[in-house]
Amino acid sequence: MTATDHDRELEGLELDLLLEAVYRRYGYDFRGYAQASLRRRLWRRADLEGLRSLSGLQERILHDPGCMERLLADLSINVTAMFRDPGFHRALRSDVLPELRTHPFVRVWVAGCATGEEVVSVAIALREEGMLDRTRIYATDMDADVLARARTGSFALEKVRDYTRNYISAGGTEAFSAYYAVAGERAVFDPELLRPVVFAQHNLATDGSFNEFNVVLCRNVLIYFGRDLQDRVLRLFDESLPRRGVLALGRKETLRGTAIEDRYEPVVEAERIYRRT
Repeated sequence: MTATDHDRELEGLELDLLLEAVYRRYGYDFRGYAQASLRRRLWRRADLEGLRSLSGLQERILHDPGCMERLLADLSINVTAMFRDPGFHRALRSDVLPELRTHPFVRVWVAGCATGEEVVSVAIALREEGMLDRTRIYATDMDADVLARARTGSFALEKVRDYTRNYISAGGTEAFSAYYAVAGERAVFDPELLRPVVFAQHNLATDGSFNEFNVVLCRNVLIYFGRDLQDRVLRLFDESLPRRGVLALGRKETLRGTAIEDRYEPVVEAERIYRRT
């Protein structure tokens, strides 16, 4: 075995022990995450903490909950935007909401909601379709800090110009500026949009199904998971959807080749929107 092979094997052992320590000490399970991305994020945290090994990071995390909080922020996937991928939101309006309009009550689960941009986007579409007052939106994430930010319904004002363009491209029917008020450097959205939203901590890697939903949105989250964890999460969503329930993934994600593929039909394949058959 070469020195490089030895170093790689040692790093792999340190990585496994670190993830096991995080799981057993704090209950967060990152053991099924895609290794390359995970390794980069862990080394970045080690560098920022002034540490020279993943074993050093493990010791720091076990004895310093503040370090764990900082690591959790590093590992949480918080890249998001309002009406991100406008084509998806346009398809949601044209191909999903019309059927749901016939239901007396609708439940939507936004899994991995991060700081809430997609939650507010969905709420706006539901209001414009006359459905928000009979919909309950469950917005979940494993990170309590990002959930706290999501509950505020406020976003950086500098991003609103891009969000406005996305909203128009997504088929918005009102003046986007009517939905928010400016407070300093923040755009604070109408609190009525979040009235039907339940925010809660939920870890896709370890937690189970908690309700039955008409729509489950989990977009651009599975790409960060390894194949076994992807399969686990997809089975979780499958358990949470009734017949004709809708599952929406990100554009780089698909049901093709998965264990639940044969139970779903594409609604809009290009936008990764599927319906349970």
